[in-house]
Amino acid sequence: QLFVFLQPVEATDDAFWDQFWADTATSVQDVFALVPAAEIRAVREESPSNLATLCYKAVEKLVQGAESGCHTEKERQIVLNCCRLLTRILPYIFEDPDWRGFFWSTVPGAGRGGGDEDDENARPLAESLLLAVADLLFCPDFTVQSHRKSTVDTAEDIHSIDSCEYIWEAGVGFAHSPQPNYIHDLNRTELLKLLLTCFSEAVYLPPSSDSSNANPWVQFFCSTENRHALPLFTSLLNIVCAYDPVGYGIPYNHLLFSDYREPLVEEAAQVLIVTLDYDSSTSSSPTVDGTTTGTAMDDVDPPGPDNLFVNYLSRIHREEDFQFILKGVARLLSNPLVQTYLPNSAKKIQFHQELLVLFWKLCDFNKKFLFFVLKSSDVLDILVPILYFLNDARADQSRVGLMHIGVFILLLLSGERNFGVRLNKPYSVRVPMDIPVFTGTHADLLIIVFHKIITSGHQRLQPLFDCLLTIVVNVSPYLKSLSMVAANKLLHLLEAFSTTWFLFSAVQNHHLVFFLLEVFNNIIQYQFDGNSNLVYAVIRKRNVFHQLANLPTDSQSIQKGLQRRKKTPEPISRTNSQDGVSMEGSRPAAPAEPGTLKTSLVATPGIDKLTEKSQVSEDGTMRSLEPESLQPLSEGNPPSAVNDGEPWSGEASQPRRDRRRLSSASSSGQWTPTPDWVMSWKSKLPLQTIMRLLQVLVPQVEKICIDKGLTDESEILKFLQHGTLVGLLPVPHPILIRKYQANSGTAMWFRTYMWGVIYLRNVDPPIWYDTDVKLFEIQRV
Repeated sequence: QLFVFLQPVEATDDAFWDQFWADTATSVQDVFALVPAAEIRAVREESPSNLATLCYKAVEKLVQGAESGCHTEKERQIVLNCCRLLTRILPYIFEDPDWRGFFWSTVPGAGRGGGDEDDENARPLAESLLLAVADLLFCPDFTVQSHRKSTVDTAEDIHSIDSCEYIWEAGVGFAHSPQPNYIHDLNRTELLKLLLTCFSEAVYLPPSSDSSNANPWVQFFCSTENRHALPLFTSLLNIVCAYDPVGYGIPYNHLLFSDYREPLVEEAAQVLIVTLDYDSSTSSSPTVDGTTTGTAMDDVDPPGPDNLFVNYLSRIHREEDFQFILKGVARLLSNPLVQTYLPNSAKKIQFHQELLVLFWKLCDFNKKFLFFVLKSSDVLDILVPILYFLNDARADQSRVGLMHIGVFILLLLSGERNFGVRLNKPYSVRVPMDIPVFTGTHADLLIIVFHKIITSGHQRLQPLFDCLLTIVVNVSPYLKSLSMVAANKLLHLLEAFSTTWFLFSAVQNHHLVFFLLEVFNNIIQYQFDGNSNLVYAVIRKRNVFHQLANLPTDSQSIQKGLQRRKKTPEPISRTNSQDGVSMEGSRPAAPAEPGTLKTSLVATPGIDKLTEKSQVSEDGTMRSLEPESLQPLSEGNPPSAVNDGEPWSGEASQPRRDRRRLSSASSSGQWTPTPDWVMSWKSKLPLQTIMRLLQVLVPQVEKICIDKGLTDESEILKFLQHGTLVGLLPVPHPILIRKYQANSGTAMWFRTYMWGVIYLRNVDPPIWYDTDVKLFEIQRV
C-alpha cells in the first residue's frame, strides 16, 4: 500500500481510492507503520489535491457507514480503516497553517441534506466528520448492543433510535448496565481516538493569554448540532466512574483476564477533559442553586454555556449521582496506593493525571458537587491519594505538572471551611509513604508532606511554596490538635524562611514568613485549647520570633546577611528538622530517569491572582473583601507577589514608584534589598499575639522547670494543656481565607498541562509524535 501518489488522481477513480480502506487485517498500529510521516508530508507539499481527495473520501465513507448503520462486516472494516487513516493524517493537516482551514471548507456536492442541492447548504467537512463519528458511537451491533433480537432486514434504523436508551454504562442518569462486549469496546476506543485527534488542533496553536479562543472542533461537537451530546457525555462520564480495575473485586484477577475496558476508559477520560476545556472566568458561572428536582440534568435557568458538556456537568445535582462520581474517582485515584501494600494485586492504572483534571473541572464548574465532596469525610479519600502523588513526585522534574494540579485542587478545597474541619479526622490508613512516622490526623499528614516538598523537592517547585502555605493558612483556624511531629515541621519552616540571607535574597521571600505567622496566630487565637504541642514548640523555638522582631535593617547587616548565602548554598537546611524514620515499606521519592520526556508548561499566576480574600464572620459565612489595591496593607497581609516565569523572580505588587524607592535596582538590573524596603514589611510582621503568649507562658514554664527540676516534656505539655490565655491575648483578628478564583491564566495552564499529558500518554500509536506542536515544547530531563 504505497502512500506516495504524487500524480493527481481523479476523485471518481473508486478503484484507486478504495484500496486505502479495503484491507481487512489492519490495526491502527499497522496504519501508522504503513504510512510514514515523510510520505504524508510529501503528498501534502507535492500533490495537495490528492491529500484533499483522500480526506474527503475517507470522511464520505464514515458518513455512509453512519447512514447505513454498518450492518455488514465489510462496512465495519471500511469504517475502522478510514478512522485509522484519518487519525494518522489529521496531525499533518493541523501542523501546516495553510491546511488548517481545510476541514472547515465545504466540499462540492456534500449538501447538508445529501443529494444535489445548492452548495450554500453544504456542511464543512469537519462537521460531517464529527456528526458521523457521533452517530457511529451509538451504532447497534457495532458500538452498542442491539435491542432487536432479529435478522439484518429489520435491524434498527440508526436515525430513528433514541441514543439515550443506548448509554454505555449505568451511573448518572442511566440505571441499566449493558452486558460488556469487548468488540464494542475496541470499536468505541478507535472512534474516540479519532475524535481526540480531531480536537488536537489546539496543540498546534501557541499558548495565548486569550484563553477564550475556543477550539472549533470541540465547540461544534458539544453544541446542539450534535443530537447525541447528552448520551455521549453521560456514557463517557459513567464509563470512567464505573470502572473498577481491581478485576471485579477479586485480587490478582487481572492476571487471568485481559482487560478490554481500560483502553476505552483512558480514551473516554481524555476526550471528556478536552471537551470540558472551558474558561469559566470569562463567563458567568454555570452553576445553579440546589432547589431543583426531577431528572439528572434539569433545564433550569440560567442556561449556562453553549458547550453542552460543560452545561450538563454543571447541572448534575442528584445526591446519588454525586456519590457515584466521587466514589468512582476516589477508587481510581487510590489504585496506585493499593499497589504499595498488596503489590500487583490489582491492575495499576496510569491515567491518574486525567482523573485529577476531571475532578478539578467537576469542582470548578459544579459548586454543588464541591459542597457534596466536603459534606462528609469522603473528601479524605481524594486528599490522601493527592498527598501520596505530591510526595512521590516531589523529586521528579518530569512530573512538575502533577505537583501543580495536586496543589491547585487542595487550594480550591481549602477555600471552604468544611475542608479544614474534615482534616481533624484521625489518620489511620497506612499507605507506605516516604515521610516520618507520626500519630495524628489528616492535618498532620498534610503539613508533614508539605514540609517534605519544601525541604526536599527539586528547585522548580519554589513557585508553589506560596500556594502550599496559603492552603495551610486557610485550614489553620479549624485545626483542633496538631501532633508534635507536625508542630516541629511548621517551626522548622519558619526557622528556614526567616534566616537573613533567605529574607534578603529575593523580593517576595518574606511573604512565606507572613503566611507562617498567620498560621500560628490563627491556631493560638482560635484553637489554643487542643494545641499544646504547637504552643510548646513555639516556646522552645522562641528565639526565632525574637530574631524576627529584632531583624536588622541597616545596609551593613543586609550585606552581611547576603554574604552568608554564599557559605550555605543549600536552599533550606535539612539539619535540625528531626526527620526520624520513614514509614516501613516506603521508597524514597526518585528523580526522573535521564532522558524522560516532558512537556513544558506556561507559568502559573501569582497567589494574588489565583486567590481572592474572604473574611469569615462569626456565623461562619464569608464575605469577599475589596481588591487589595483599595485597602491599606493590614498587619497580616503582605503584599502578594506576581510569580510568572522563573521561580521567585516576581515583583511585589506595590505601586511601581514605591518599589523603586524601597529597593534600588543596581546597574546590572538586578534587584537589591535596601533598609527602606526591609523596614516597609518588617513593621507589618504580625508578631503581637505570639510575643504576648511568650511573655505570659515562658516565665511560668521556666518556673516549673526550676521548681521541679524538670527536663521532661510530658509535664510541661500537661501544664500547657490545662493553661489558658483567655483575656491575655490581643483581640482575635478576623479569619481571612484566600479562595481560589477562576482566571484566564489558570485556564491556559490547564490547557497546556492537559494536552501535554495526552501527548505523552498516546504512544501506541504515537499520534502526535514528531509533528510540529506549538502549545508546548517537548523536553528531555
